[in-house]
Amino acid sequence: MKKQITITINGEAFTREVESRLLLVHFIRDELGLTGTHIGCDTSNCGACTILIDGMSVKSCTTFAVQADGCEITTIEGVAQNGQFHALQEGFKEEHGLQCGFCTPGMIMRSIDMLNKNTNPTEEEIRWGISGNLCRCTGYVNIVKAIQYAAKKMAEPQETAEA
Repeated sequence: MKKQITITINGEAFTREVESRLLLVHFIRDELGLTGTHIGCDTSNCGACTILIDGMSVKSCTTFAVQADGCEITTIEGVAQNGQFHALQEGFKEEHGLQCGFCTPGMIMRSIDMLNKNTNPTEEEIRWGISGNLCRCTGYVNIVKAIQYAAKKMAEPQETAEA
């Protein structure tokens, strides 16, 4: 059974007719070609497929596309703005928070949600916050440092352009 849905992804609205059973991760990757959202387990255990739906981190491998009808979605492709890395992307680069990079998009998406709710998390809060996202390459030490880096950077007053 097909249903027409409209989803806004990274600021662009998409209307498609989809099967009711189509997973959101497959809609994002296969229908729209946004391959930064990874498929790691299809069981919501690894978090590689994490995106933001209306600002909340969600694992898209266990969410149907029809459930996101009318929602605002952000994927890793929509995180950088005006050619500038998000503070978390910069943190992962500066603090060597990635190795193979497979988990990184989901880890960043989860961390955006976490930092939007808690702008100054402790190390323990960060570790709990990302506990649903698995990394098979690192020991999480540099991932935690990357998130701490981003939290500090996001707390800094932003410079404004003078007219």
